[in-house]
Amino acid sequence: MYCLPETEAAHNFYRGRWANLPNSTPIVQQWVPRSNILSYEEIERVARIAASLGVTKIRLTGGEPLLRRNVEELVKRIAAIPEIKDLALTTNGFHFQERAAALRASGLRRVSFSLDSLDRDNFKKITGRDGLSEVLGSIRLAQELGFNPVKVNGVIIRGINDHEIETLAQFAADQNVSFRFIEFMPLDSARAWLKEMVVPGREVLARLQQRLQLAPVRSNNASETATRWALPGKRGEIGIIAPVSEPFCGHCNRLRLTADGKVRTCLFSVTEHDMRSLLRDGAGDLQIARWRQQIVLGKEARHHIGESDFVAPSRSMSCIGG
Repeated sequence: MYCLPETEAAHNFYRGRWANLPNSTPIVQQWVPRSNILSYEEIERVARIAASLGVTKIRLTGGEPLLRRNVEELVKRIAAIPEIKDLALTTNGFHFQERAAALRASGLRRVSFSLDSLDRDNFKKITGRDGLSEVLGSIRLAQELGFNPVKVNGVIIRGINDHEIETLAQFAADQNVSFRFIEFMPLDSARAWLKEMVVPGREVLARLQQRLQLAPVRSNNASETATRWALPGKRGEIGIIAPVSEPFCGHCNRLRLTADGKVRTCLFSVTEHDMRSLLRDGAGDLQIARWRQQIVLGKEARHHIGESDFVAPSRSMSCIGG
């Protein structure tokens, strides 16, 4: 509901509790021709050029990346790039079990799952699908197959699932997973986000510290987006990602390549840079590398979430990837 509120329950919640959405607000699914989407060969080329410029980590996201046919082939191509040391994938877990072994064999080593509720009815309300058991099964299978670490992401929304914060943290402790609590961001296609719906990361932490013994984890990664906490005696971990209340823009080094070949230097960029045209108009690798360097030099200093001058991007998260 926080990316593409397509269900009646989600839409009614937004309209009734928080936002003044008119009854005519359309929830539009945008379909594009296959030719608009980058091929695996093109994505591999972009990855190789990025690696030549110092990129060592690539994450495959979506939408839902496991809806892409033969995505294992893309994993294999990227895993074969020597400079890429960290290849990960984020999934909702619905199709993971049938493809997990092939993904592992293709070179995928890390996987993150979206899980916003451990209550079956609340899970269905948030996702529009009665699939909690499938996701839990996918998490267990990932651990059995040796994916490490197995991360679980939960977006916390006041009035929706904030009552489950402690339960989700206990799940991390019991199941030895790394659980990331993520603040609610204005990513939805209905433009219904309000700051009142955000549960600040420090509030999440304060509640968890009353329940669990948490020990700070110090990271050597200067671009880490999460503050991390170990669970003494457990292999599980708690992370808090607070882009709204405690922005980390100053050390963010992430770039996003959309499925249709646009580069975003921030999730909330109002400008998309067209790499697809370069790829298909005969540009050489060096030309693309120099173009990409210029794009990075223009990366936004910060987002403006919650400020009076905030302008939502023309394409919401459901169009550019999670």
